[in-house]
This record gives sequence, structure tokens and C-alpha cells, in this order.
Amino acid sequence: MPKFCLILIATCCSFAFACRAQDATNVLKTEIENCEAQTGTVIVKGFGETGSLTTGAGVISVRCKESIDVGHGLKQYGIAVELAANPPRDFFIVDYDEIGSLLSGIDYLSQITYSVTTLPAFEASFTTRSGLRVVAFSAVRQGGIHTYLQFGDAPRISLASDQLAQFQNLIVQAKNSLDALKNK
Repeated sequence: MPKFCLILIATCCSFAFACRAQDATNVLKTEIENCEAQTGTVIVKGFGETGSLTTGAGVISVRCKESIDVGHGLKQYGIAVELAANPPRDFFIVDYDEIGSLLSGIDYLSQITYSVTTLPAFEASFTTRSGLRVVAFSAVRQGGIHTYLQFGDAPRISLASDQLAQFQNLIVQAKNSLDALKNK
């Protein structure tokens, strides 16, 4: 009987841990996603295209977002960064309060040099709450430092320095649009 109880307890605990692991992967990571997931209230999702750039992996678009909880009078602002390619589209949300850090991260990564470390190779990255990553990478001290954009666990998208600057400029434009919207 005690052996049966131990097996039953172990089985129940394993189910509980499995449920917890499932929940952790589906957790909403941004304020906008949490606002838009509410039930029992009217949610208005506003969006506007800021611009896009074409890469070898597809088209990367930046959009402004405004999500309004009408019932509570709350507004959330941010941007959506989307990759349209084959396979289907991926997009990541960046809350307004994260945009400044993202721009600073891109600025740092676009100017990074080999002096960042004394070791022969490095990877430096900035990751948003939703999992959008901007990466600078070098495997050897000679040659170039490569920059990438990565959507979660998807393969990295190589960006030339002018493409990274264009991506940064699209985010600046989106932030300026959101600033104007918030001041109305």
C-alpha cells in the first residue's frame, strides 16, 4: 500500500510539473499582448505601417501598435516587427517602454569592435521581452563583424550594416509616430 501511494503521488506531481511547463511556454510576455488577451471587455487594436526592408530571408516590416481597453480606459503602445517569408510570417511585439533600450542596443551593436573582448571570437546581443534578438558576431579577429536579426528560435537573418541602419531608422520613425500619438 505505501508503494502504491508513492507511485500515485509521483504520477500526480509529474502531471503538475508537465502542466506548469506547458503554461510557461504560452505566457504572454509584453504589456500589449496581455492587454489584447483580456476577456470581458472591448479591445481595440490599432496599427499602422511604418516601413519595411527587404533581406535575403524575406521582408522585415515595422508597424506601430496601439491597444485600447475601452472598458477600463487603458492604452498600450508599441511596435510589431514582422518577417514575411516562406514559411509563414513571424512577428514580435516590442512594448513602448522597451523601444529606447532596443535602439540603444542596436546602436551599440552596430558600432561594436574586436576590442569588446580579448578572446578571438564573440557574440553580443540584445533581446526584447518577446524574443526579438539583434546580434553581432565574429568567429575570428580578422574579417568582418556580422549582424543578424533573429525571431525567437528561428534561424538568424543576416543584415548588412546599411540594412541594420535602415531597421534602426524604421524603429526611430515608429517611436516618433507613437510619441505624437501619445501627446494627442
